[in-house]
Amino acid sequence: MAAASAAVRMLPDGGADDEERWLAEGIAGVQQNAFYMHRALDSNNLKDALKYSAQMLSELRTSRLSPHKYYELYMRAFDEMRKLEMFFREETRRGSCSVVDLYELVQHAGNVLPRLYLLCTVGSVYIKSKEAPAKDVLKDLVEMCRGIQHPLRGLFLRSYLSQISRDKLPDIGSEYEGDAESINDAVEFVLQNFIEMNKLWVRMQHQGPVREKEKRGKERNELRDLVGKNLHVLSQIEGVDLDMYKETVLPRILEQVVNCKDDLAQFYLMDCIIQVFPDEYHLQTLETLLSAFPQLQPSVDIKTVLSQLMDRLSNYAASSPEVLSEFLQVEAFAKFSNAIGKVIEAQPDMPVVGAVTLYVSLLTFTLRVHPDRLDYVDQVLGACVKKLSGKAKLEDSRATKQIVALLSAPLEKYSNIVTALELSNYPRVMDYLDNATTKVMAVVIIQSIMKNTTCISTSDKIEALFDLIKGLIKDMDGAQDDELDEEDFKEEQNSVARLIHMLYNDDHEEMLKILCTVQKHILLGGPKRLTFTVPSLVFSALKLVRRLQGQDGDVTGEDVPATPKKIFQILHQTIEALSCVPSPELALRLYLQCAEAANDCDLEPVAYEFFTQAFILYEEEIAQDSKAQITAIHLIIGTLQRMNIFGVENRDTLTHKTTGYSAKLLKKPDQCRAVYACSHLFWTDDQDGIMDGERVLLCLKRALRIANAAQQMANATRGSSRSVTLFIEILNKYLYFFEKGIPQITNTVIQDLIELIRSEKQSDNTVADPSTEAFFSSTLRYIEFQKQKGGSIGEKYEQIKTSS
Repeated sequence: MAAASAAVRMLPDGGADDEERWLAEGIAGVQQNAFYMHRALDSNNLKDALKYSAQMLSELRTSRLSPHKYYELYMRAFDEMRKLEMFFREETRRGSCSVVDLYELVQHAGNVLPRLYLLCTVGSVYIKSKEAPAKDVLKDLVEMCRGIQHPLRGLFLRSYLSQISRDKLPDIGSEYEGDAESINDAVEFVLQNFIEMNKLWVRMQHQGPVREKEKRGKERNELRDLVGKNLHVLSQIEGVDLDMYKETVLPRILEQVVNCKDDLAQFYLMDCIIQVFPDEYHLQTLETLLSAFPQLQPSVDIKTVLSQLMDRLSNYAASSPEVLSEFLQVEAFAKFSNAIGKVIEAQPDMPVVGAVTLYVSLLTFTLRVHPDRLDYVDQVLGACVKKLSGKAKLEDSRATKQIVALLSAPLEKYSNIVTALELSNYPRVMDYLDNATTKVMAVVIIQSIMKNTTCISTSDKIEALFDLIKGLIKDMDGAQDDELDEEDFKEEQNSVARLIHMLYNDDHEEMLKILCTVQKHILLGGPKRLTFTVPSLVFSALKLVRRLQGQDGDVTGEDVPATPKKIFQILHQTIEALSCVPSPELALRLYLQCAEAANDCDLEPVAYEFFTQAFILYEEEIAQDSKAQITAIHLIIGTLQRMNIFGVENRDTLTHKTTGYSAKLLKKPDQCRAVYACSHLFWTDDQDGIMDGERVLLCLKRALRIANAAQQMANATRGSSRSVTLFIEILNKYLYFFEKGIPQITNTVIQDLIELIRSEKQSDNTVADPSTEAFFSSTLRYIEFQKQKGGSIGEKYEQIKTSS
């Protein structure tokens, strides 16, 4: 009957209701027999107590319940067995029945399963009585439990044996400790029980229909703790020192784990070993423990178990400085590295993501335990490259994510990209990323540099850095930049621009090499990128120019010292590259910036050349865009005004060109404003600055004529107050130069201009405008304020009348 019931242990999917009924029947049977057992216990009727307890335990012989339901039934019986054990203990204490006779008596129970449960219960009392050595009783019990080979019933029986014996093991310091060999007997008992339980647990997977294999796997998973508790008991035995663990316990456990050839059991038990035994034991037996991993089934999630082991040991290493020396003595890194290599070799079909995940764990371990050993870090990266060799760029998103984690770990640990640049295999790992992920990783690298304000100070390091971030600074093979979001592209290039400012060296010669290296790379970046990267390079170079002010030298040849002339040559080539974009407005701004820097370095020919290039851009590229013309001409005027290096001839040429451009703007108001702005070119406050009052007055009169022409055009088409505003703006320029003391600007000229503005305002064609009125009133109030202030300025303004 027992054999027949074993064959139908698993239920069909539709039997849930039947199972509930069977469980209820089983619980009812337990309760009914427990009732009669209690009555017999109360009347000290040992014979009936054994009879009804055996009948109660017979309910556990069922094969119709799932493991979950069987556990419920087992717990009902377990609670009753504790009461029976107390009765047995009391009976033997009173002398009503000797424990030896009781031990013999329960072996006459009719069925094997109830007999063994009773035997284990009496065995507990037997050990407690100390009438026989604990090791002999335990050995007897663990051997007799072999009589139940049904997986589910056998598991719970042995679990019961483990439960009632855990506090009665002949351990060191225990009241049941025997001779010197007793600790070996305790270990042997737990190991034997563990091995038998694991065999029963594994056998569950192979019983029942194939179609229910997944269901059996889930049910087995619910029972795993029954097996694992044995390992916990082993870890708690005081007599299990490092030597015994190394020589006996670990080899026996690993032998069972490897030989069971069951992926669920192997994963769970390896995890148990790592969790329950001390870190010190793991470190000292690392080679033995790691040797088991390549022998596990290919379907076992080795990477998770190994990661947990490395994580535990790295935490152990961090617990005390003294511990670190132990890691070096046992060569922990080398053993982990070899083990991972063997696991990958033993599983040729292992997915790339699995192998890379193992290397991520190893790298994390290395960075935590041996942060000073860059050779170890590079060795891990090199092993990953070896695994990936022969493969195209990764397409598996999970593997790609792990590669990013592998590459990010050194950045996070060292907070210094310079350290990562010393790793020869770092760029080789990056080569296996797809184009999109290469860009992501490049952004991560730049963000690390910006976050930690890392300064890259040698051209060699910059070459290596630009090789890492090449996905951002040039088009990759097969890349489709058109598919890239415009905002994302701008953000990427802005990050590169910010990076350029982090490339710095106090040594002028090395800084020049850095600039040449950056120039070489960004000029290969294509037209789309130049508008973002060229300005950063230009301003970085101009910083060096400011540091070198006053130096000069011959710029012929290759190995020349860093001089402003040499740098200006590089700047000229760099800005010239913007012509292919095209971005004339940006190029013009940069030429003017360089001209101003050349002015500060007393390099007149260089400054003149930059102005020449700016004018060529204005004539050939910007002249077609009226808005861009206005901005450009005011930039030229503002820059030229600040120049003090030009001789008379060069200055006259440039100012003549500038005033000519100003007068040729399309709209009259724009012409007017540009022309009166040119007046500042002929009067500067510098000690050696130009002071040509005649030409200032000439510019202002020309502006007045243009304003007048604009007024007439406005009157001819529509009434407008905008041209009156031009007159007021010109008046303010007159007042500026009047205060500067230009003799050609007299109070009479200013008075006439005030009257002209009043006349224009009162014209029938002029439409009243509040802003114009406010502007004019404010100007008049300024004149009155200057009068009241007194002094030499007040005297000059005294003769100007502001009231009509």
